[in-house]
Amino acid sequence: MKVKIQSIHFDADEKLLNFVEEKVGKLNTFSNTIIDSEVFLRLDKSSSAENKIAEIKLLVPGNDLFAKRQCKTFEEATDQAVEALRRQLKKQKEKAMP
Repeated sequence: MKVKIQSIHFDADEKLLNFVEEKVGKLNTFSNTIIDSEVFLRLDKSSSAENKIAEIKLLVPGNDLFAKRQCKTFEEATDQAVEALRRQLKKQKEKAMP
């Protein structure tokens, strides 16, 4: 699976990019049908501390999976979005098996 990462309105450092790639890459252990993934890291213009948004889209045959989380750090937002996608993959797998 290829992980495409786009940082919007800022330049992500290498450490953050590696963290996101590693976390999203682990989703392969839950499903071997994932074709591709797109990650969007965005800074919200709000004045609150929770202005880091991570959006992850997984391209899976049948229907694409998507999760979006907003937190204080990109790492936390990525963690939560990956966890949401893990649950979606698990649910999808359960539906496929009668």
